[in-house]
Amino acid sequence: MAEKSYADTFDPATAQWLRADGSGMEHVEICRLADGGAAMRNSSDPGTVLFFTRAEWEAFTGGVGDGEFDL
Repeated sequence: MAEKSYADTFDPATAQWLRADGSGMEHVEICRLADGGAAMRNSSDPGTVLFFTRAEWEAFTGGVGDGEFDL
């Protein structure tokens, strides 16, 4: 299976970014992609965007829900 290259067609300037409410200067921002994947960036560095396939995003969010990343 060929890897998708989201960066070729993704426009971060027009994307609908979501962020958690809270105080502070920096936020992690998430944008859901049409195929179920996600894009993620740090508000202090909006030019750097990480892309996750649907399977990667589901594995990550599942791990969060299971407490895999609790400190």
